[in-house]
Amino acid sequence: MGLGATAPLTYMRATASLQPPVPFPMLLSTMLLLAGMALLFWTGDFLVKGAVGLAENLGIPQLVIGLTVVAFGTSAPELFISVQAALAGQSGIAVGNVVGSNIANVLLVIGLPALLAPILADQAGLRRNMLAMIGLTVVFLWLLSNGVIGRLEGGLLFAGLCAFIGWQIYEGITADQPVDHDFHEELGDAPHTGWKVAFYLVIGIVGLPLAAQLTIAGAVDIAEYFDISDAVIGLTVIAIGTSLPELATTLMAAIRNSGSVAIGNIVGSNIFNLAAIMGLTALIAPVTVADRIILVDMWVMLATSLLLAALAFARITSGKVMGVAMLAAFGAYIASFLY
Repeated sequence: MGLGATAPLTYMRATASLQPPVPFPMLLSTMLLLAGMALLFWTGDFLVKGAVGLAENLGIPQLVIGLTVVAFGTSAPELFISVQAALAGQSGIAVGNVVGSNIANVLLVIGLPALLAPILADQAGLRRNMLAMIGLTVVFLWLLSNGVIGRLEGGLLFAGLCAFIGWQIYEGITADQPVDHDFHEELGDAPHTGWKVAFYLVIGIVGLPLAAQLTIAGAVDIAEYFDISDAVIGLTVIAIGTSLPELATTLMAAIRNSGSVAIGNIVGSNIFNLAAIMGLTALIAPVTVADRIILVDMWVMLATSLLLAALAFARITSGKVMGVAMLAAFGAYIASFLY
């Protein structure tokens, strides 16, 4: 009788252990991730507008504001993500965010708008900036190959960015030409009243770290739930999410037939991802590089950078065929994480 009573209980326990875990915690983690990323972009927008308003009130030239304040401000969400991840010991997210974002910036951010309108890379000075991006990418790959990006390497990357910005400012001043692109077109109106500038800055400075913490917490929980590395989450979910602003800007530029400006923005974004985000992150907290990034992903990043350079130097128009090819390549890259 004792055996007959325990057998059904044993069977129930065995079958219960085979049931999948309740997905509710994963749903909460997903909501946390999405809320964190939405808050990142909202507070980041406040920060950059407040910083631009302050800079304009101080009489800083538009060229300098565009190359420094706007460039750093629009990269603030990615920077806070990588810094928070590095401080939390999630190096895979910190590095994957940069590498994956540069890949998505080319294949997704150019591929999708190319389906709507042809994009020609013919902006003034684009080839010069493209060479800077390729050179920085090669240096970045060399640093990644060691498996660790420490403070010395971070300082080297950030010094390269400072040199690039100084060069851009010098070229803009000596050329004695008006700025060919007004950053207010994407940024919108910046506040100039003293209290409003302060309000925007406080929202950005306080909100960005909180938003980054929410995003990292959600991403790590999802990685643990699916038993995947934090590097995979950084290379895919977070990288695509942080590339959405560039995608929206490029879509609008393509609709307005200003594709060359959009490609210039992507080149600038990739340069800042490598030098500002990874450079400053490593200066604050050295990061280790996942094997997958060294063996696969950094080479994919180099290939997409070379593709972008080829489009610029050969003045190739990215139309529907190129757009489909880019999106197919991006889909194949994402699918590679399933195997």
